[in-house]
Amino acid sequence: MARAGPGQPPCGHRSVPHTGDLRVEAWAPTREECIAEAVGGMVGSFAELPAHAPGTVREYVVSAVDDDRLLAGVLEEIIYRMDAADELPSDVAVTPEPGGVRVRCTMCGSSTATQTGAVPKAVALHGLALVQDSHGWVGRVTLDV
Repeated sequence: MARAGPGQPPCGHRSVPHTGDLRVEAWAPTREECIAEAVGGMVGSFAELPAHAPGTVREYVVSAVDDDRLLAGVLEEIIYRMDAADELPSDVAVTPEPGGVRVRCTMCGSSTATQTGAVPKAVALHGLALVQDSHGWVGRVTLDV
């Protein structure tokens, strides 16, 4: 699985056209940075947050049997919090934990955001990937909207 393209910055994300769904690709030097980029790509695909929106810090641990499921678990938790608490992450930091990762998000109210696209409802397991390549880590995920 190759990085998003030659000359790309060491960390980043992008949306990729996908019939009826949303596909996000992310890349970074570490697994944890790549997961954080995927969260940023997902949120950035449908919302613009003000630069200095007030927020509340939330932390949680996600464990999974493999890296693909770890990426899905983090994104599913963000989708759950968007739906249940009406919050969006404006800042995300991911650190390693035994068997998973710790996610620390600054969450702001959805009402502070400008909606720019369809809001994801679920993570599709088809085509899900979080793998290391010769340049770092690459993540790909399809989101049901």
